[in-house]
Amino acid sequence: MQFFQLEHFASYVNETFRVRIDQHGETDFVLVEAAPIPQGKLFPGMVRTPFSLLFRNESAVLFPQRIYDMTHGKLGQFGVFLVPIARDKSGFVYQAVFN
Repeated sequence: MQFFQLEHFASYVNETFRVRIDQHGETDFVLVEAAPIPQGKLFPGMVRTPFSLLFRNESAVLFPQRIYDMTHGKLGQFGVFLVPIARDKSGFVYQAVFN
């Protein structure tokens, strides 16, 4: 299991991540934002600063929130919990939160 921090993703904004969708095969998600989550209070023992990733997928299909297998050329393969948070003319936006 990989222990990611914001720095792992920050340099890959606007790059493509391949996501395995069970019954639909695979599709591309583009990382559009990697940002820290403002915290009012950090608790003792926290092992990382919380952060958020936003991905865009241009499919007309809304994929439900769940853990997806994601692959990136430099980061390798890993599981990430994605939640759909918005839709526009370009497709859907999904968020992953690490805390």
